[in-house]
Amino acid sequence: MNPFRDLLHRLRRSRVWVAAQYWAALVLIAIGAAWTRLPDKYSWQVVLALLVPALLIVALLALEAGTMRSLADGDSKCVKLVWGALMLAVWAAIYAAVWVFLNGCAGHILAWASYLNSRASAHARASLFTYDHIQNWLVILVWIFRWIIVPGKLILCAIASTQFGWRLPWRRLIRVMLNWLWWPAVILASLIAVEWPSHFYNAIPQGSVSHQVWTVLLKLAANYLLAITCWVLLLAWAAVLLFPRPQLADGALVPAPVDLAPPGEDSVRLPLPETGDNSAGIA
Repeated sequence: MNPFRDLLHRLRRSRVWVAAQYWAALVLIAIGAAWTRLPDKYSWQVVLALLVPALLIVALLALEAGTMRSLADGDSKCVKLVWGALMLAVWAAIYAAVWVFLNGCAGHILAWASYLNSRASAHARASLFTYDHIQNWLVILVWIFRWIIVPGKLILCAIASTQFGWRLPWRRLIRVMLNWLWWPAVILASLIAVEWPSHFYNAIPQGSVSHQVWTVLLKLAANYLLAITCWVLLLAWAAVLLFPRPQLADGALVPAPVDLAPPGEDSVRLPLPETGDNSAGIA
């Protein structure tokens, strides 16, 4: 099947989960905003204030795990949803750790730019390797790691984990990571969902207070729709590349590669043809 037709097929098949990405995320955001207003006068209010964040995290993990599983393969589930959600928590923790590390790197950009500029020749410091140029290059490098390289790898691992748990099909993952169809999608999604909305708020506010309020609300809505849409499309595209559907040729299914089976199966078992005693019919 054509990959783009397969993409549309998966989105149609998973339309319930895809729709939940839009409305359920809004509900979780609203509950989170209400949580910040909870009083803490009584003990039950303190317990509720501690319980709500945990419930929000569980609901978010279940939403994302269910969406990934539906986009990957709606018929065969190798692990239960709860284990897939727990695996997502592990990958989210890894990304959070990388995020903290990159924040530390971003805090040293000025010092690194100054050092690299001082190590260049006099002509290079005045032309190509200026302090401003090196600083901009380092900022872009951190942004690429934060929004392209690390998410591009972790998303593939996360989708595979919701299907297979810890027993990841590493050969298949590496093959997709080296596929030229994957990284342009990650780059495009990052530019549309992250870089483009960051320029929405650069303009100086103008007009009346109500006009400014509506402008900010529209920008937030556009930011939200772009982020969710790019996220869903990227998940669906990763599912297409990781779990390709068998091709049809002359009305028969073409045998799928053995690597498409769950890890641990070395071969695909085919049903044996029915045999009968046809010797009586031979004259």
